[in-house]
Amino acid sequence: MAFELPKLPYAYDALEPHIDARTMEIHHTKHHNGYTTKLNSAIAGTDLENKSINDILASLDMSNGAVRNNGGGFFNHSLFWSIMSPNAGGSPSGELAQAITDAFGSFEEFKNKFSAAAGTRFGSGWAWLCVHPGGKLDICSTPNQDNPLMPNVGCGGHPILGLDVWEHAYYLNYQNRRPDYVNAFFNVINWDKVAELYLKNK
Repeated sequence: MAFELPKLPYAYDALEPHIDARTMEIHHTKHHNGYTTKLNSAIAGTDLENKSINDILASLDMSNGAVRNNGGGFFNHSLFWSIMSPNAGGSPSGELAQAITDAFGSFEEFKNKFSAAAGTRFGSGWAWLCVHPGGKLDICSTPNQDNPLMPNVGCGGHPILGLDVWEHAYYLNYQNRRPDYVNAFFNVINWDKVAELYLKNK
């Protein structure tokens, strides 16, 4: 069963001015589409063909670069689109808000630590907010298209929020100003979706 490029739940220009339409269109139709196509090629005719992306990544042979890079790229971007929304931003509420306060002291301190994870990731990669069994949260980052579902990436739990810090995610609008892009991201986070993922995976 081939993986399909997911449709965005909003228009390419819906996240402006924080993320511009041209970047969104290229990111989705070129980069994410490319990972999807290459993942399907990499698993064709193997025992991975009928597994879910989560199962593929959880039992991944990390020496399999084609599945590691493209499977990661497929999963990471699918999550990324889903946790952003127009007219979003603000701050979480309910159990997720309490879990953030318990883990980091306050929402502002969470923002500081997440921004630092995104800002200090050398080269290309992702920053993550992850939930562990029982509901504990932590923040980490991974290089390239690695993610916390993969074995032995130095990051654990289930990702419920991810920020793409590859240059293709922000360069057209922000050039080399990654911190400005990270700050802008907080204006488009769909906290209702993140909370849904938290409750599902805690």
